[in-house]
Amino acid sequence: MKTLIIYMSTHGCTKQVAYELAEQLNGEVTIKNLKEDKNPDLEKYDRVIVGGSIHAGQIQRKIRQYCEINQEKLGRKQLGLFICCMYEGSQAFQQLEDAYPEKLHQYAKSEAILGGEFNFEKMRFFEKMIVRKVAKVEQTVSKIDHEAIRNFAKKMDKTFSPFVTLI
Repeated sequence: MKTLIIYMSTHGCTKQVAYELAEQLNGEVTIKNLKEDKNPDLEKYDRVIVGGSIHAGQIQRKIRQYCEINQEKLGRKQLGLFICCMYEGSQAFQQLEDAYPEKLHQYAKSEAILGGEFNFEKMRFFEKMIVRKVAKVEQTVSKIDHEAIRNFAKKMDKTFSPFVTLI
């Protein structure tokens, strides 16, 4: 099975998650950053996983636009969706729901919230100021959920076989 992981990363967290996810998946995996390849070709892949990070409650605009433009093509693939964010629980689920077009949620084989991080070394001054004020965080903190990455990969690797019979 050939898999394409499409992602965007603002400060490197989603990139790190995409590469860790690629290591967990079976088959041949290609990773594309939408900053570098604005329109990756989906045709040669059986499975497509799309991921981005949440900033101020929104996924990167280019991820959202790519998904909207390519909804029908993505719907013909085994689709996985993920986000990287610092929230947990219902707030994180709401951000996942808001990140992608409704139709893609219907197509998705699996969806996941894979944690996040505030990387002060990579943030601009203004970003640091906002994080300090809103999130009450003063230094770099990582909450990447490695177990969630493994579980997401396992779900994506599971395939339905119509030939399985009950005895």
